[in-house]
Amino acid sequence: MKERCPLCDTLSQKFYEDTQRYCRCPECRAVFVVQEDLPKQDEEVERYELHDSDTEDRGYRKFVSPITESITKDFQAFHKGLDFGAGTSAIISAVLREKGYDIQNYDPYFHNYPELLETQYDYISSCEVIEHFYNPAKEFGHLREMLREGGKLYLMTDIYDERDFGSWYYKNDPTHVFLYTKETFSWIQEQYGFKELFIEKRLIVLTS
Repeated sequence: MKERCPLCDTLSQKFYEDTQRYCRCPECRAVFVVQEDLPKQDEEVERYELHDSDTEDRGYRKFVSPITESITKDFQAFHKGLDFGAGTSAIISAVLREKGYDIQNYDPYFHNYPELLETQYDYISSCEVIEHFYNPAKEFGHLREMLREGGKLYLMTDIYDERDFGSWYYKNDPTHVFLYTKETFSWIQEQYGFKELFIEKRLIVLTS
């Protein structure tokens, strides 16, 4: 079985199979679910609605703190921001707005305001979102276009580090359909013209 990588369009071979089939891209080194096994939209939404939505939960706030603390270190309250894929809680915006930050929420299911995608921002956050991309080439292209020069894209996802894929917990969520390695982010940096790439554990920062 072979299928083209939805990020770099390279023909990729079967890598693993359990409840879903995965291919591994030889070019950008991503692992992705084959198109035929992608969840349906109603299955996606049902899964997302199970996520934590309590913005006062200390554990949840700590989880997103690599992004929120990075933004408050790099930008001031008047800078314009977007939380892309904000989810049911919009936790990142909730935390930043408490500090007076100007940040908007976009999510195709829960904050569907497409007009927000027609402007540019100083920073964009996307926490536990990019692993859900069915078409990462399109999504990263759009994210890059929405960033002003010198802007930053803050991402959080678990990065595949060549451990035993079958025992890796992160692939057990059926909506995690595109999984990244450090090499994948290096490819994204070069392909989309980002000037800098920073990776620390689950936090990835790309500078335009």
